[in-house]
Order: sequence, then C-alpha cells, then structure tokens
Amino acid sequence: MSFILDAFEPAFMQRALIGSLLAIIAASLVGTWVVLRGLAFLGDALAHGVIPGIALAVLFGFSPVLGAFVAAIVMTGLITFVSNRTVMRDDTSIGLLFVGMLSLGVVIVSTADSFSTDVTTILFGDALGVSKSDIRNQLVATAFVIICTVLLYRPFLALTFNETKAATLGMRPKWSQAALLGLLSVSIVSSFQTIGTLLVFGLIVAPSATASLLVKRVVPIMLVSMGLGALAVIIGLLLSFHYGTAGGATIAGLCVLEFFLVLAARLLTGQFRASSRNRDNDALV
Repeated sequence: MSFILDAFEPAFMQRALIGSLLAIIAASLVGTWVVLRGLAFLGDALAHGVIPGIALAVLFGFSPVLGAFVAAIVMTGLITFVSNRTVMRDDTSIGLLFVGMLSLGVVIVSTADSFSTDVTTILFGDALGVSKSDIRNQLVATAFVIICTVLLYRPFLALTFNETKAATLGMRPKWSQAALLGLLSVSIVSSFQTIGTLLVFGLIVAPSATASLLVKRVVPIMLVSMGLGALAVIIGLLLSFHYGTAGGATIAGLCVLEFFLVLAARLLTGQFRASSRNRDNDALV
C-alpha cells in the first residue's frame, strides 16, 4: 500500500494524476468517435499538426495552448482545402500535411537556444511538471468536450453509422464532421502538456480501441475506455515515480499494452470455446 501512497504524496504527483485523468476523460469521449469512424490517421496527423503553433508560442513567449489551437484549425482547414480541390485521396493530403507541419515545427524550434529541451517537452510532454494553470485549462477543455459530446451525441451517432441517413434527417453530416474535428483538436491541445504531441494520440485511440473489443455500444465504450485509461495513468505514474521512467510515454505505452493483452485474451478465449465445441460434437458422435 505504501508503494501507492508514497508515490502520490508529493503535490507534483497529485497534479500529474489529476491532469492525466482529465486528459483520459476528454480523449475517451472523442476517441470513441475517432475509432468507430476510422479516423485514426487523421487524428494522428492533427496531433502532429499542432507542433508549429506550439513551437511559435515557445519562441515568442505566448500561450502554447493558443498556438496549438490555431495550428489545429489551420491543419484541418488545409486538409479540407486539399481534399476538395484535388483528386487525391484524403489520406494522401493528410500524409503530406502531417510531414510538412511536423517538419515546420521542428525547424521553428531549432532556432531557439534551448532546442533540445523545447523539442523534448513539445514532443513527449512533461506529466510530472503539470501546473495548477494547466489543470484549470484542462478542466475547462474537458467540460467543453463533455457538454458538446452530450449535445451532439445523435448527430455524431448518425454520422458514424449512416452518413447518408444523417443527411436525409437534416443532421448536416459535414457540420457534424467539422464539430468532431474541433473536439479532437480541443482534446489534443488540452492534453499535450501532460502527454506530448507524439504520444497524446495514444490516449485518444488505444483505450477506445481496447474498449471496443469488450463492449459494442457507444456509451459503454466511452466508459470502459475511461476506466482502462485511468488504470494506465495510475500504473504509469507509479512506474514513473519509483523507477524514473518518462511519465507520458509510460502512460501511452500502457494504453497500447492493454489493447494487446485484451486482444490476446479474446483470441485465447475464442480458441478455448472452439475446442470445447469440437469436443462436445465428438462426444455426440
């Protein structure tokens, strides 16, 4: 018990726990729609697309959250622009902007004197360095994501499972898609300080993907995703505190590990049931 209590006694660990759990809540709500709609590549690109905005904020001394949010808007606008005005598939334009925005961000940060420190913080976050102001920002962002998820639940649901029917019902799927990308941007921007831009997408996709292996309905997926993410957060911070591992990377890695453990358990369970049925059939013969 002391292994857990000692780890979360320092104030910075308590802030890390709160910030990471808030990140999990927002990421699970948005990540469920991302997984169900197959938008993983777009979400990953968007997570990297905020880097130039954060880099400019670091360079010129204004809010990284503001810089990240503006960059996310620019990224989504460019993806829409390229997709609508060329015959290229969406994944091509997303891939081009993915690399372009990442390169631009690193080039901008490379002009700063503290290049290596800034790049490390932007890309991998600093879960143990979360401040009270970071938590306040995350609280506002998480509340916004929760409210929008509740209000837009039906349009998102229709968009996910039958886009054509959503249009016939007057739910405006294009607007729903824009709103979903906006919520994805908010989730990424509010969490990058804790997890980092390279790893925040792991929190968005991995817990929701794992939950989808266990349950099939949307709301249960969201709730199970939060539970799995919270478990990864607690274990990840414990490992980070006692063994000196990077907090954000440990949390993201555990989220992915949970997916493969659940997948392996499902496969083994399926094989066991199949072999049991075969034995029963042989006994009847």
